[in-house]
Amino acid sequence: MSALDTLTAHYTGRLAAERPAPAVGYLGADTPVELITAAGALPVRLFGDPAESAEDGDRYLGRGVDPAARSVLTRILTGVWDGLDALVVSRDCEASLRVFYALRELRRTEPDRALPPVHLVDVLHLPHQTTTAYNVVRLGEFRDRLASWTGRPIGGEAIAAAIGAHDECRRLLAEAAELRRHVPARLTGTEWLAVVGAGTAMPVERYAGLLERLLAEAGELPRHHGTRVFLTGSGHDTPHVYRRLESSGFLIVGEDHDWGDLLFERLTGTPALEALAERYQYNGPSAPRASIRVRAAHTARAVRRCRADLLVSYSRVHDDAPAWDFAAQRDAAGVPAVLIDRQPYGEIDLTALEDHR
Repeated sequence: MSALDTLTAHYTGRLAAERPAPAVGYLGADTPVELITAAGALPVRLFGDPAESAEDGDRYLGRGVDPAARSVLTRILTGVWDGLDALVVSRDCEASLRVFYALRELRRTEPDRALPPVHLVDVLHLPHQTTTAYNVVRLGEFRDRLASWTGRPIGGEAIAAAIGAHDECRRLLAEAAELRRHVPARLTGTEWLAVVGAGTAMPVERYAGLLERLLAEAGELPRHHGTRVFLTGSGHDTPHVYRRLESSGFLIVGEDHDWGDLLFERLTGTPALEALAERYQYNGPSAPRASIRVRAAHTARAVRRCRADLLVSYSRVHDDAPAWDFAAQRDAAGVPAVLIDRQPYGEIDLTALEDHR
């Protein structure tokens, strides 16, 4: 089996994949997975499913919250994520924060649910030294909480080794990303989503080995053609929208959400807690926490780098931030641009793209 097939199979089956104990489930890309690895635990990123009922999530969060977050909460409460030893939520957006508050209150008021312990990692993103100092304290608290969960003290050497291992995966991903940007592309957007997503649910050393194999096998990959799309807007924790676009003649060659390129583009570099705090402070720019100007400049650079023919801004219902950026992104990108907003989770209306195939 090729490396791409192995990565895709793991991504597709990540829910049922065997997880070494202890395993810590996390929601949000602001979670410093390096500290989970340093604690001797497996970081497992939580994701939803558009095809499943979100009744429990709707009940506790209300239907005015991003449906992806409501789906994740439902899966936690219905036992889909049983077997996790702890849950971590980062404050990457308002919907994630709402999930944390719901879980914390449910542990207090409904102990019979036997929910695992839950912790909030409150990383802030203002470009100030005082923000960095605040984040260092928060990461130190998270390190200590992990140590209490696992019974394993987390020293500087373990943190440095974990930073190095995760940075190596990010370097390999950055190299592999060029396969999708190539003309013609050697990876589709759907395949790339699987390559990146597979690493959110397997040990970092194994993941690095598979990425090295993928690069070694690059010459055997097929060539892909289509209208080259840069996708901005809401994150995609499942491949539903990617598959719909690519089955209709489009080819996603880049994106700016944290289940894709934003997950790996910034390295930590220095193997220390302070550098790790800065890595998450300055990671991005994502729609919920970056200015319109910064987002537009990032989009323009990325569109050129990917040689995209078309900019598509996609946002889910109740995920309003991406649409605010669209006008500036369109003006900066220098290619035709289409806004498709207020979409149901996992779905996309292709009507606005009819003239761009």
